[in-house]
Amino acid sequence: MKNILIVRGRIITLAALTLLITSFVMAQEIPQTDRRATELRHLDVTYDVPSFKTKEEWQARAEFLRKQILFAAGLLPMPEKTPLNAKVFGKTDKGDYTVEKVYFESFPGHYVTGNLYRPKKTTAQTAGEKYPAVLLPHGHWAYGRLENQPLNSGPARAANFARQGYVAFVWDMVGYNDSNVVPHTFANHRESLVRESLWGINLLGLQLWNSIRATDFILSLPDVDAERLGVTGESGGGTQTFLLYAVDNRIKVSAPVNMISSIMQGGSVCENAPLLRIDTNNMEIGAMMAPRPLMMIAATGDWTKNTPTVEFPALQNIYKLFDAADKIKSAQFDSPHNYHKESREAVYGWFAHWLQGRAEVAPIKEKSNSIPTLTELLVFYGIPRPDNELTENKLTESLIEARKKQFQAALPTDAASLEKFREQYGIALKYSLMAEYPRSEDLVSMVRNPPGITMISRRDKGDLISLKIVKTTAKKKLDSYVLLASPDSEYTSGAKELIEQLLKEGHNIAFLTCFPGRNIGEEADKYKFLTTYNRTDQANRVQDILTAIAYLNKNKGTAKLSVIGLKDAGLYALLARGLAPGIDRMIVDTAQFDNSGEADFLQRLAIPGLRRAGDFTTAVALSALNPLLIHNTGERFKAAQLLELYRKAGKEIDFKSQAGKLTELEIVNWLSGK
Repeated sequence: MKNILIVRGRIITLAALTLLITSFVMAQEIPQTDRRATELRHLDVTYDVPSFKTKEEWQARAEFLRKQILFAAGLLPMPEKTPLNAKVFGKTDKGDYTVEKVYFESFPGHYVTGNLYRPKKTTAQTAGEKYPAVLLPHGHWAYGRLENQPLNSGPARAANFARQGYVAFVWDMVGYNDSNVVPHTFANHRESLVRESLWGINLLGLQLWNSIRATDFILSLPDVDAERLGVTGESGGGTQTFLLYAVDNRIKVSAPVNMISSIMQGGSVCENAPLLRIDTNNMEIGAMMAPRPLMMIAATGDWTKNTPTVEFPALQNIYKLFDAADKIKSAQFDSPHNYHKESREAVYGWFAHWLQGRAEVAPIKEKSNSIPTLTELLVFYGIPRPDNELTENKLTESLIEARKKQFQAALPTDAASLEKFREQYGIALKYSLMAEYPRSEDLVSMVRNPPGITMISRRDKGDLISLKIVKTTAKKKLDSYVLLASPDSEYTSGAKELIEQLLKEGHNIAFLTCFPGRNIGEEADKYKFLTTYNRTDQANRVQDILTAIAYLNKNKGTAKLSVIGLKDAGLYALLARGLAPGIDRMIVDTAQFDNSGEADFLQRLAIPGLRRAGDFTTAVALSALNPLLIHNTGERFKAAQLLELYRKAGKEIDFKSQAGKLTELEIVNWLSGK
C-alpha cells in the first residue's frame, strides 16, 4: 500500500503525518506571550546588525525605509516646493576664499539661515568648470554652526572646504543662532503624543525639510556641479547627514561623523520623530547611502566606540552586495565626541578622491588661515528680520493648514484620481499604522485549550492573538463567517446576545479581543521617545484585526466574511479596512468619536501621522467600497466624505450611516441582507 505508515501499531497516512509535522513546527513558532506587551524598544537598546543576502533584498528594504523616514518626517506625500526667495549678501573676502550671508524660505514664512563659503576664482573656473559642493549640517554644540574650539570648528571646516575648491553651505539647526524664532523644542513629543504628531509635524521633519531645501539652494547656484555634491555633519548634524542621503539621491558622497551606532540612536528631539525607528535603527538608515561613497568617522570616547568591529563591517557587507566595498571607509580617533581637526582632515581626503578625482583617499591637512568673525557670519546682524517670519505657533498652524489643503486637493473625483489618491495616501496610511495584511504563509497558528481558541502569530513578529471560533449549529447554515472585534473580552464586551443571534441565524463566529495594551509604569522616562521606536497600543489593535482577517480568509474557503467592530474596535476595524482585502460587509460602532478635531484622536486613537494620512477617509477610499454600515455616530462622527466616496463610485446604496446605536437584531438583519 502506498503512502501508508505504521507507527506504534497505528496506521497513518503520509498526508496525516505531514499535517502532524506541520502542526508541530507551527506550535514551536507560536510565542508563549505577546512580545508587544513585554518588550519596548528605545534609543539605548543594543540593536542587531542588519543582514541581507542579495542586492535586490536590500534595495527593497531601503525603498521601504525611505518612505518610512519621509512619512515620519511629515514629508509623504511630499509638500509643495515653494520659491526659496533666497537672499545672498554681505560678502567678505578672506584672502583665499569668500564667505557670504544667506537666508531663504524653506516653507513660506520659515527661514533657513547660514553662510555660503566659496573658493576664489581659479583658472579652471574662469574657463567654465563648475565647482563641487558640500552641505555642512552642524551638531548640538553651544554655538551651533559658529562653534570654534579644539573638538569642533564649523567655520574651520567650511573655510577649508572652500580653500580646497568647494562651494560650501552651512546652516543653522532650528533654534540656533539666526534661526531662533522657532525653538529647538518645536513640536516636542517627548512626554506623550501631541496634536502636531497626528499631522506629522515634528522638529526632525522640519530640519530634514530644511536640509532638502538647502540642497535645492546650493544646486541652484550657477557655479555648482550638481553631479558632485557631498554632505558631512557631526552628532545631530550626522543624523541630518544620513537622513538626507537616505531620502535624496542628489547626494553623491557623504561622511556622517560620530553618529552611526548600534548602541545609541540619538538623544535629541530633532533626532527622534514618531514612527522613525520602528523595526529599524541607525545602522540600516546609515546603509542607505549604498552604493554611493560613504566614510564613517568614529571616536573611542562616545557611542561610536564599536564602529571598527560592529557598525562598519555591517554596512560594508551591504556595500559588498553592490561589489562596491571600495566605496565605504571608516576612521576612528582616540577622542571624545567631536568633529576635530584630524576627523575633518580624513573627510577632506575622502571627498577629494570622489568629488575632485584625487587618486588617493589619504587625509588632507588643514590650512590655519583666519576664520570669519561673528559679525561676518551672523545673518541678521544689524539688519531687520523678514516681516513675514512665522513664530512657532503660527508655523504649526500654517503646516497643518497646508496638509489639509494638500489632502483636500488629492481627494478622488473619478477612477483616475482615485488611483492617484491611493498611491499617495494609501502609502501614507500604511506607514502611519505601521501595519500589514499578512501573507498566508507568514501566519502560524494552533488550537489550544479550551477548545475553539485558536492562537495566531505572524512569523518572526512575536505577536500573539486569540481567536475564538464558534461554528453555527443552526439547521439553515449560511456560508458565512463574522469576525467580531472588541476592545474587551467576550465576557465583558456585552456581545453575548449578538453572538447568540448570529449563530441562530446561521453565521459562524470568530471573536477577537484586540491587544490589551502595555503598562510602562516607573520606567516611563526610559521610553521618552516611545513612539519613535514602538507602535502605539491602538496601532497594534488595528494589526490584530488585520491578522484575524488574513487568518479567516486563509481558512474559510468560499464563505463570505463580514466584520463587526464593537465599541472603539469599530474605529480600529474601519482603519484596518483600508489594508485588508476579502471583506464582504462591515459594521462599525463609531462610539460617537469626534473625527472633526484632534481631542478624540489623542485620547482614543493615538496613532502618529494618522490625520496626515487622511485617517478614516483614506481607509475607506483604499477599500473595495463593499457594503459599509456605521452607527452610533451621534452628532460627532462626520461621515459626509465617506458617503461622497461611495456616491462618486456609483455605490451610494452600499453605504449607510446612523446616529443611533444599532440593536443586535438590526445588525443581524443587515448582515443577512434583510
